[in-house]
Amino acid sequence: MKEAYQMLRRVVEQRRSTKPVQMTGGIIPDEHIWQLLGLADWAPNHGNTEPWRFKVYAGNAVHRFCRQHAELYKERTAPESYDANKYSKIVTTGEKSSHLVVVWMQRGTLAKIPVDEELAATAAAIEHILLGATAMGYASFWGSGGMTHHPALKEMLGLRIQDVVMAMLYLGTGPVSKPGTRLTPLVQKVQWFDR
Repeated sequence: MKEAYQMLRRVVEQRRSTKPVQMTGGIIPDEHIWQLLGLADWAPNHGNTEPWRFKVYAGNAVHRFCRQHAELYKERTAPESYDANKYSKIVTTGEKSSHLVVVWMQRGTLAKIPVDEELAATAAAIEHILLGATAMGYASFWGSGGMTHHPALKEMLGLRIQDVVMAMLYLGTGPVSKPGTRLTPLVQKVQWFDR
């Protein structure tokens, strides 16, 4: 048991974001992406709703999606707010990524299940993918910029109003991440009661 804990702890502590521009352009086998999605499918959820859903883009489809995303930004942004640098960044973000996984929470029909629990379950599924990618030695980045939270992206993806896009996961090969730090000691985040 202690060995399994130490192995899990190493993966959790080593998980870091690698910005897509820092990725090296190596290709992840599709089979490994399926394995990561298989890990995501075991996220905890209330009432067996399994609200996580994925759209996977590989190869040229990554670049096509990024261009569509950028065009959506250009079309749906007021001229006074439009930023050509942001447009360019959205277009090129996936250039060195092997795969892009758009993750959303598909709201179920069980009204008794609160939306925040469905969001938390989907976030847990996302974390499973990130931890799995780390364990496999791949780089990952949880992106939420651009049009991620704009209704127009849901429309582009064919989602419903009640669904929530939560992440654009860029997966690829990349440099070994630097060790992480925590700014606040754990003891300052915990209230412990035993009586």
